[in-house]
Amino acid sequence: MDTRTFGRTGWQVSEIGFGAWGIGGGAWGGADDAESMAALHAALDAGITFFDTADVYGDGRSERLISRLRRERSEPFRVATKAGRRLAPHTAAGYTAGNIAAFVDRSLTNLAVERIDLLQLHCPPTEVYYRPEVFSALDDLVTAGKIAFYGVSVEKVEEALKAIEYPNVQSVQIIFNAFRLRPTELFFEQALRRRVAVIARVPLASGMLSGCLTRDTTFPDDDHRTFNREGAAFDKGETFSGVPYDAALAAVERLKPFVPPGSTLAQFALRWILAFEAVTCVIPGARGAARVIENAKAADLPPPAPETMEAVQEVYDSLVRPLVHHRW
Repeated sequence: MDTRTFGRTGWQVSEIGFGAWGIGGGAWGGADDAESMAALHAALDAGITFFDTADVYGDGRSERLISRLRRERSEPFRVATKAGRRLAPHTAAGYTAGNIAAFVDRSLTNLAVERIDLLQLHCPPTEVYYRPEVFSALDDLVTAGKIAFYGVSVEKVEEALKAIEYPNVQSVQIIFNAFRLRPTELFFEQALRRRVAVIARVPLASGMLSGCLTRDTTFPDDDHRTFNREGAAFDKGETFSGVPYDAALAAVERLKPFVPPGSTLAQFALRWILAFEAVTCVIPGARGAARVIENAKAADLPPPAPETMEAVQEVYDSLVRPLVHHRW
């Protein structure tokens, strides 16, 4: 597993990471802790050293499982968590110094650490990025020794560009995959210039880019791929990257011929993301060891040829761009 420099932090992290939303169980139709721990151990075995979680993933369950991994293994790894989505209602006014500090204290307990490696604001309303006092509160938490570094997780490119104007924002987590190419137009250039780490999330478009879904695939009622297709619970872009189901399936069929022999579409989709210099780490989710191992092997693939990169762009331009590009 190759590593990449994580912005200005001095860290080296695996270019394939572990997205821990699914092991929390919430919004993915439940989870089994034994399977989740097997997946976490498989990740370390595969050389993965970056784990991304959040305080709301299973109401802290995901954080506690990662804490358990730390107790059970001696290898060093970095953990990024997120804060803000516990607010009810989730409004910009709730992003106060007191609320953020309380969320951090809860994550410190869940993770059983004295200092969080990386704290990320968890897709706050756009207005938050225009409130310097929010970022001053994060600076205070760094000074207090409760967090080592901080970043943001965003929905929109606009939010990413605004966030990196704050000098101590170390990372931006953003949806980036073959169905979401807008970050390449300006944000990636600016992230490289400012030496900001870029964490590519939802890299497989909620499983669509695994190539395993069909028109007949069904999901549990408590899986966001059932209840959030139109954004009923949270931002629509979190589910299948905002692409309508049938349109996404059609785009997948156009992408399948580009998969190298002996590889899967999921591996190709992950390796395609890593072809972009600005990307520091890609964080596919997994709830089983076999899926983790498959994801990690994507790093072993050769970079896609220039003509393949152009072909993926053409699929996006013709089938996906009109549906998502203007929204996020």
